Amino acid sequence: METKKVMLSGIKPSGSLTLGSYLGAIRNWKDRAKEFDCYYFLADLHAITVRQNPADLRRCTMEQLAQYIACGLDPEKNTLFIQSHVHQHAELGWVLNCYAMFGELSRMTQFKDKSAKNADNINGGLFTYPALMAADILLYQPDLVPVGDDQRQHVELTRDIAIRFNHLYGDTFKVPEPYIPKVGARIRSLANPEAKMSKSENDDPGRVTLMDSPDTIMRLFKRAVTDCDACVRYDPENKKGVSNLMTIYAACSGKSFPEIEAEFEGRGYGDFKLAVGEAVVELLRPIREEASRLLMDRSYLETVCKNGAEKAEYIANKTLRKVYKKVGFVAKFN
Repeated sequence: METKKVMLSGIKPSGSLTLGSYLGAIRNWKDRAKEFDCYYFLADLHAITVRQNPADLRRCTMEQLAQYIACGLDPEKNTLFIQSHVHQHAELGWVLNCYAMFGELSRMTQFKDKSAKNADNINGGLFTYPALMAADILLYQPDLVPVGDDQRQHVELTRDIAIRFNHLYGDTFKVPEPYIPKVGARIRSLANPEAKMSKSENDDPGRVTLMDSPDTIMRLFKRAVTDCDACVRYDPENKKGVSNLMTIYAACSGKSFPEIEAEFEGRGYGDFKLAVGEAVVELLRPIREEASRLLMDRSYLETVCKNGAEKAEYIANKTLRKVYKKVGFVAKFN
């Protein structure tokens, strides 16, 4: 039997999952398990580089786990776990801090962006978290790491650290390749179609989350930014708001842009917004209902976390023991 290639991805539980997250990425993830041995972790260690309310972080972590399962990530086919439950992440993160160069870390664009947004809390973790991200990846010796444009730099750094370590100590880490996943719909904010619909920007008034009620979703779409033409036509350069709504409608209905244009020819934006909102409500309804059901079954979610962490820890510990031996640490005495 051919061994599956390993793929890994981590997600910060620092905000609600959005319609953009689902249509842009998550909807495609469930099919990966057919081809890959997939590890998905809830990156709570990364979340605290920005100040979090402890109760909110605990709640968001379990809610996000429930939402991933509701979106089709079957725990029987994917390894789902909470990052802080596998102590090897933090331990290897420290070791790799010592093999990541100051200049490399200072060039990370996300450090610059996050420092600008959190000027009153530019902490050490915000600067060194790419080394922890490298540890997250290299612990599981993955073949592939899914990346978007905003994470490509981190995978490049991970590869550089792995190559540097291997050069010093011999073959230790598999050097992972970036994986460019099938691109889903690129969803923009309903209030500002110049910006993406971000799960981290909780104050975005044009942000639709997976757990929003039908009434909330319809209200958001009725307020969605369009233009003065009153013509449903796909033109992402000149009609950004309308084009964003068409992208959402196409992703929900399976219709092409020409079909959508024909459907709403001679009709106003009011009818169009209503139709898009209703399509989103029906798309998200089963996800919201299943996630709500799962959140009522705390023991099941805890079992998923426990089983996932046990499998992850078994794999991660093999890598960490090898690293500790290579750098010269004395093994624990039994």
